[in-house]
Amino acid sequence: MEVEAPSGGSTGESNWLKVGTTIPVRNVQALASSAANELTADKIERYIHLDIDAHAVLAEHSDDVPVVDLGKLLNAETGEAEAAKLRFACEEWGFFQLVNHGVPDEVIAGVKRDTEKFFQLPLDVKNVYAQRPGDLQGYGQAFVQSNDQKLDWGDLLGLCTQPPQARDMSYWPSQPRTFRNSIEEYSSELMKVADSVVTSIAKTLDYDPDLMADKNVVQTLRMSYYPQCSSMPEKVLGFSPHSDGSFLTILLEVNSVQGLQIKWHGAWIPVKPRCDALLVNVGDLLEIMTNGKYKSIEHRVTVNAYKERLSISSFHVPKLDGIIMPIVGIMEEKVLYKKTNVEEYARLYMSNKLDGKRALDHAKISGI
Repeated sequence: MEVEAPSGGSTGESNWLKVGTTIPVRNVQALASSAANELTADKIERYIHLDIDAHAVLAEHSDDVPVVDLGKLLNAETGEAEAAKLRFACEEWGFFQLVNHGVPDEVIAGVKRDTEKFFQLPLDVKNVYAQRPGDLQGYGQAFVQSNDQKLDWGDLLGLCTQPPQARDMSYWPSQPRTFRNSIEEYSSELMKVADSVVTSIAKTLDYDPDLMADKNVVQTLRMSYYPQCSSMPEKVLGFSPHSDGSFLTILLEVNSVQGLQIKWHGAWIPVKPRCDALLVNVGDLLEIMTNGKYKSIEHRVTVNAYKERLSISSFHVPKLDGIIMPIVGIMEEKVLYKKTNVEEYARLYMSNKLDGKRALDHAKISGI
């Protein structure tokens, strides 16, 4: 079955990747293929982050990242106990490993296989799907806003995947041959997962699930390729520290190479990839809606000296014409965030370099 859809999309749905801009920079995969003795500090000066060691890395806490079982969460007999684990994960960590998620093994295997094959294609073939001015869809980089800012050691392919009428198929690779169908199947399955998780999150807060029903109706995928850096991996970052400007994010580790780190109590915690799990994290928009009860957490990607790392991030967001505002449970609860226009927040987030949780600070009520 060949996947096709109208190019473009309707206002309010399709433009999450068109509200920001980025400056084209050199392909990192090609740069990383240079011999180690050629990757001198001078040659990769723009990729060297001087503050990379500003906070401790606590590898001993890697196993502490919460695990939530979706099957148990949806089961009447085990749901209450599992919901307590979900609530703890969202309050204390902002991240959790989701097991028993229901995405078929063959769908996972297919999207992993085709993502790896795409990034193995020659550069001129991948560049057929290169980003165009004013659009963050396609192959390239993101969040590059000046010619002197520090760069991240990675390339990406960004696609708007849901709803189907929002897709611009000119950015969807036709190589490998099965790529489009793999993305279609994976994207559809993740929409089911996101719906289940968001409904469960609403219940942990005693919210009417209908209040959140329209907050994850748009989905964008980012397939990321972080090449090895043979000369100075401890000085470069695959992705700079940031929180996600989404409502909910779901990550699939493609080749199980460790690199993701999350910020917990002021230190970086490496996340061990689990082949049986999807990694879920709270986005900025969910933090706003819960009035800060559930936290979007800073995270970054480190680089391996010997192996490339690949991942697929699925960002679940509202339509651009929506509004996000805090839900407060009691009259005495202090409101921490402003009523926020989704498109304004998206433009702010997508048109700036990554800088921790700076975008979310704009949604906070001043003086609190």
